[in-house]
Amino acid sequence: MNAGERRALWHYRLRGYRVLGVNVRAGRNELDLIVRRGREIAFVEVKQRRGSGFGGAVAAVSAEKQRRVRDAAQAWLVRNPQPADVRVRFDVVALDGRRLRRIACSLAAGGRRRSPPLGPP
Repeated sequence: MNAGERRALWHYRLRGYRVLGVNVRAGRNELDLIVRRGREIAFVEVKQRRGSGFGGAVAAVSAEKQRRVRDAAQAWLVRNPQPADVRVRFDVVALDGRRLRRIACSLAAGGRRRSPPLGPP
């Protein structure tokens, strides 16, 4: 776990989230953090940059990276079934220098909360 992931982990813990996994291999991909609070699970991609140049940490989350996170989340959910009422969220934690910014639902289509399709990865 790198320093950015540690900061993100504490960010979630201080807000009452339970950590389900850190740097979890799921399928061919990796999930930086998996956290849960109540009936909601967040799959978290952590990006860290020294400064905000070139779009900063958020710009580093490409469409391909988003697809990989979704694929990994789907694989994890197949191996770890959840009750039907559990909502799935995709977050990005962007660390630009010392600034931490959490963008909830940032990988979901249209900004809506949506579960990835369940089925074979």
